Amino acid sequence: MTLAELSPGYEASAVLLRKRLHELRQMAAAAEDPDELWHIKRRIAELTPMLTQMNELAELTARYYERGYYRNEKYTL
Repeated sequence: MTLAELSPGYEASAVLLRKRLHELRQMAAAAEDPDELWHIKRRIAELTPMLTQMNELAELTARYYERGYYRNEKYTL
């Protein structure tokens, strides 16, 4: 399997994370219990960096073999 073949998996995961974050934000807006709101906000804070990473990895794996593509230093050795 090549890196380019991995890209759709990262993109699909990013879509799922985006959907879940949207649901959590709606739940936070409707939450009345401070404890429940705290848990929702904590989950949002945990999932947001994961979404960022999925987006970065989807782009990296999709374009890895392109000549001249600037790779994110975070994912290089």
